[in-house]
Amino acid sequence: MAAHPAARNLDDDAALLDGWVITHDTIAEGVHYLPDDPADTVGWKLAAVNASDLAGKGAKPEAALLSLAMRGDGAWEAAFLDGLEQALGEFGMTLIGGDTIALPDGSPRVLGMTALGRAGASTPSRSGGKAGDTLWLAGTVGNAAAGLHQLKADPSASGTLVDAYRKPRPLIEAGALLASNAHAMMDISDGLLIDASRLAKASGLKAEIHLSALPLSEAFREARGNGLDARLLAATGGDDYALLVSGGEDVLGISLPAGTRLVAIGRLVEGGGLSLSHDGAEVPAPERLGYEHRA
Repeated sequence: MAAHPAARNLDDDAALLDGWVITHDTIAEGVHYLPDDPADTVGWKLAAVNASDLAGKGAKPEAALLSLAMRGDGAWEAAFLDGLEQALGEFGMTLIGGDTIALPDGSPRVLGMTALGRAGASTPSRSGGKAGDTLWLAGTVGNAAAGLHQLKADPSASGTLVDAYRKPRPLIEAGALLASNAHAMMDISDGLLIDASRLAKASGLKAEIHLSALPLSEAFREARGNGLDARLLAATGGDDYALLVSGGEDVLGISLPAGTRLVAIGRLVEGGGLSLSHDGAEVPAPERLGYEHRA
């Protein structure tokens, strides 16, 4: 199954075929977004999750195919398409086709997109990490998880954290720049810990993560604090769309877009699995490392 070299042994989150990076993501109502999230933000998120996969491979987004499941009078879909169009325009993608189906009333919406991006000079996989590599994080973690907590407590909540959950911004330009010096790279939409574990496993190594080094925004710290529990939430919450990079010190020499944070959060070492520390003390790994795609 998926034996073609383009599939990269299914160890990666995108395929590489004849200079194209190709990815597909699906989002489902009640799973990846709240049923009462504004429809335009759902359209934005569908484009963003796919564009982030391309960013994790250093690719330049170009085109997309949409799978749209319609329900009701079409008003929700019209707003969804408005948000999708806005996001595609910002990310540099053009909608070139897809498919539309009708759902029975009451059915949860399931929406899918296939995104295509032009590969750069280097397309780092998850499996290229080397023992001794530093693990670098571009972006911040935790904002979306904190925003989701706010919305669950108060559906009318708004602000920086809610915006991070509903309208994530993939690091497309940063990904294209980091790819040139990365041994391995991926986005961390499912959560830092689970995705770091996947990168380490694909590379045949162990990931050491220093929780005290995680870059947290001021908004996150104000809402959730700065202690170990807050940092574990940030490391497992998901929906961050930051980039995890395995590489040497030359990663620091890359001039990234203004405002992009790049922080060393750990390293790859011989062995397998994941180890955590906080302020120099070992921390047991939580039972839940992030979002897992299983029934």
